[in-house]
Amino acid sequence: MTTTFLLERLNTPLGIMLLANDEAGRLRIVDWQDHEQRMRELLRRQYPGQAIYLRETANHSSAAESMFSYFEGELDALESLEVATGGTEFQRTVWKALRDIPIGKTISYLGLATRIGRPTAVRAVGLANGANPVSLVVPCHRVIGSGIKAPLVGYGGGIERKRWLLEHERAITAQEPALQAILPGV
Repeated sequence: MTTTFLLERLNTPLGIMLLANDEAGRLRIVDWQDHEQRMRELLRRQYPGQAIYLRETANHSSAAESMFSYFEGELDALESLEVATGGTEFQRTVWKALRDIPIGKTISYLGLATRIGRPTAVRAVGLANGANPVSLVVPCHRVIGSGIKAPLVGYGGGIERKRWLLEHERAITAQEPALQAILPGV
């Protein structure tokens, strides 16, 4: 069985974003062009036994328009996007909880594990966070480390993108003492 997703390449302030929707318009994957191989691996893992075909399209979907609005400052533009993911039940539980993190706020991996009722599953939460196929919409960038020395950890798109996204959402500023040691030029 072959499943087709429509793949768009969007120019954003953070580089070229890859966005794929199914034929019903549900968002299936969001990643960055420089991580395209990882994106394809995530698709293989999330849809085992299925052949996923990514058909490139130049047409902009409503999800793409929402992404453009988000980058232009309409921070809640991604809130109502419909997503459909594979993954395990545990992963989907973590991803659902990620969508409940308010714009402009962050949570630690421990806080997220506690929120889903699994406070000892911090590592599993981190792995599920890293396997999130629809970053930004399922805002895995809002999860930070607990340590004061390294709060910006674990973002598949890269720490610089995570920092930019959190600053864009006003969740952090470059002037925060915890960030001064890790951000260049501060």
